[in-house]
Amino acid sequence: MVNPLTRAQPPLSFIPPGLNPWVLALTRLGLPYWMRWREQIQRVDVVNAEGLVHLLRAFGAKETRLLLAFRHPSPLDSYCLAHLMWYAVPQRARELGIYLNRPVHAHFIYDRGIPLWAGDWVGWIYSRLGGTPIQRGKVDRQGLRSARNLLANAALPLAAAPEGGNNGHTEIVSPLEPGVAQMGFWCVEDILNQGRQERMAIAPLGITYRYITPPWKALDRWLDRLEADHNLAAPAPGYAPGDTSEVTMEQRYRRLYSLGEHLLTLMEGYYNRVYGAALAESTLSDDRGLSTNALGDRLAALMDAALQVAETYFKLPPKGSTIDRCRRIEQAGWERIFRQDLAAAQPLSAVGRGLADREAEEASLRMWHMRLVESFVAVTGQYVRQRPSAERFAETVMILRDTVCLIQGQNPFPRPKLGRQQAQVTVGEPIWVSDRWPDYKANRKQAVAQLTADLQTALEAMIIPTPPLPESPQADAPK
Repeated sequence: MVNPLTRAQPPLSFIPPGLNPWVLALTRLGLPYWMRWREQIQRVDVVNAEGLVHLLRAFGAKETRLLLAFRHPSPLDSYCLAHLMWYAVPQRARELGIYLNRPVHAHFIYDRGIPLWAGDWVGWIYSRLGGTPIQRGKVDRQGLRSARNLLANAALPLAAAPEGGNNGHTEIVSPLEPGVAQMGFWCVEDILNQGRQERMAIAPLGITYRYITPPWKALDRWLDRLEADHNLAAPAPGYAPGDTSEVTMEQRYRRLYSLGEHLLTLMEGYYNRVYGAALAESTLSDDRGLSTNALGDRLAALMDAALQVAETYFKLPPKGSTIDRCRRIEQAGWERIFRQDLAAAQPLSAVGRGLADREAEEASLRMWHMRLVESFVAVTGQYVRQRPSAERFAETVMILRDTVCLIQGQNPFPRPKLGRQQAQVTVGEPIWVSDRWPDYKANRKQAVAQLTADLQTALEAMIIPTPPLPESPQADAPK
């Protein structure tokens, strides 16, 4: 929900999954063209497709239940997963001489808030592709019942992102939420209660992206644009746009660092001035003269201050992880915008409706602080310096660009395309939840935490480090 909702509305309705074979067939037919020409994904390589083939064969034979737990670094992930299920896996199955039940597809869980900012048509098509929605910030009983039923009883497996949302970083896995692990144990419980013999498995899926040709010229243009938005000086004479020499890379990093520090200073001043947050800058420096924790410790303090502004308004305790706090703020805002009393038979008076709209407007404004934090949830301050690749530069520049859009009241989506990309989907070894059932019966909380930690380790192990920078300049991909 990027655009503010300033009018009170009836409660969010549940969008039931209703898989439509015609919608699925048409979407499958158009996927390669959409990916290549609209999303600039030229190729999707799949590692260990046969692992998923064998899991799906066992699923079709009613030997297993299956949950696909995928990394979520980008909004493009859904296209890569569709390519995996609709093209790569069936092709590998044919090569192996293994028959898979048709269609080769999966139900999936999506955030109920997506249709609010992407459009109602998205909810329509998600439903007809077998998606089931969930409201992330509360115990959504109807959404959980739907997902649990699909996982235990549907004719297709279920896919979910244990990170909860995309974090904008190909090479960082955000702390996983426990929901996927808990659903795995619920499925084991449902299977046993029905007297069935299937085993429950979670298949980790890694997703990484690489630029076919590093888009340095496009990145330099975005640095120019962001510097202009901040009234920062242009690069010094001799700067070579698109160059990857050591001198230019050092200048490019300094430009990126200066942008981040300037934006951080502006936001610290804003929260100091308007909300009395008392944020202070750090002064530690490295051998480049750049503050080592300016984009780490200061950013963490800024995010905490921003969340406290929203939590104070909604009367929420500042407890839990950053993601936990964001989810509670989101749900508190939704409860003031999507109101139960507007679903009642007796409508509000004109004056009552006006006050409800004011409350919704204020809630939306307070949720803006949480949206700002969501943009930075995986930012460490060391990401580019550790490995200055085109991918890491691009991800950081786009996060800065998204933040500027939010500050200016603009919708940051869809993001601009910097160049042609290739993706890699890796199918990891399955985690057999059924084998952990005795541990779950002995200590549910500990078993869920251990399964979540093991899944985190599996997803992190599938991250492919970016290659070293080229020694000479390369031309950009055509736009």
